[in-house]
Amino acid sequence: MLLSELAGLIGLKMAGKDKEISGLNTLELAGPTELSFLANAKYESALAVTKAGAVVLEEKYADQVESALISENPYMDLAKAMHVFARPQGCLEGIHELAFIHPDADVDDSATVYPFAFIGKGVKIGPNCKIFSGVYIGEDVVLGPGCIIYPNCSIMAGTVIGTGGIVQPGAVLGGDGFGYAQVSGKHVKIPQIGTVELQDQVEIGANACVDRAALDVTRIGAGSKIDNLVQIAHNVTTGEDCLVISQSGVAGSTKLGKGVILAAQAGLVDNIKIGDGAIIGAQAGVTNDVPAGFMGAGSPLLEKGNFLRSSIYHRKLPDMAKKMSVLEKRIKALEAELSKED
Repeated sequence: MLLSELAGLIGLKMAGKDKEISGLNTLELAGPTELSFLANAKYESALAVTKAGAVVLEEKYADQVESALISENPYMDLAKAMHVFARPQGCLEGIHELAFIHPDADVDDSATVYPFAFIGKGVKIGPNCKIFSGVYIGEDVVLGPGCIIYPNCSIMAGTVIGTGGIVQPGAVLGGDGFGYAQVSGKHVKIPQIGTVELQDQVEIGANACVDRAALDVTRIGAGSKIDNLVQIAHNVTTGEDCLVISQSGVAGSTKLGKGVILAAQAGLVDNIKIGDGAIIGAQAGVTNDVPAGFMGAGSPLLEKGNFLRSSIYHRKLPDMAKKMSVLEKRIKALEAELSKED
């Protein structure tokens, strides 16, 4: 593809020499037919030595390279270019004869269903959906237009996925919530009779689990992205455009506002509220409500400034312990001298 053609596809202005572009790479690794990008000024020096055929960058840097695509947001526009060069997953179109589709299921003619997928009674699958091999779709599930369900996912009965939903390999949507009652020292299972709803443009990562509600619905807000190996418990709800990063866990009935970010391995207890735009750091332990716009980390959770100060003090503890030991010896010596004078 010519650089000028790519510029037209992603809506950017080309500067310099037109040339063939075959892929994308970093400034360090890109070759003469690859496109790279400069999104951070601290890497400007790499422009002098890169072998990239062209670079996506701001106009003020354009004279440093032979060919460029001029962008106000290079990182975002690189993402657009990556969509152009992304290799499509799968090679099948249509409904394979080895897929099981219940006679009472409604699968749009434009959908693709791979062999050994199971589609249960009452399922509705919208236009242009892709269902890969090994997928189980239980009774009365609804998939909106353009959903992609990758191999070996389980979409349990009653789950609803909106337009453009993506479920990565091995994820489980609508499995039983973890609900038990204590009776005479035994754990008695509480039936989980609610559902799961993913609103439009939600992506669920590989081997993540979103449990169905005990009652009502577990809901993931539109545009939210759930990373690999995340656990979302029963009756959790999130606002729009949340990010929940790998290995985080959100316990039952907790509510996330709009645009909340949970960094990797964050753990949230049940029945708390996280305000709009809050950012929770990696490995944080959250036990209470968090206000909108909060930034923090640590376990237990601390406000960002307090956490950073605490981290500094924590690193100084060994030296402080030595100083304390010296002071204790001096105090004991002074006490001994004073006792002699008495």
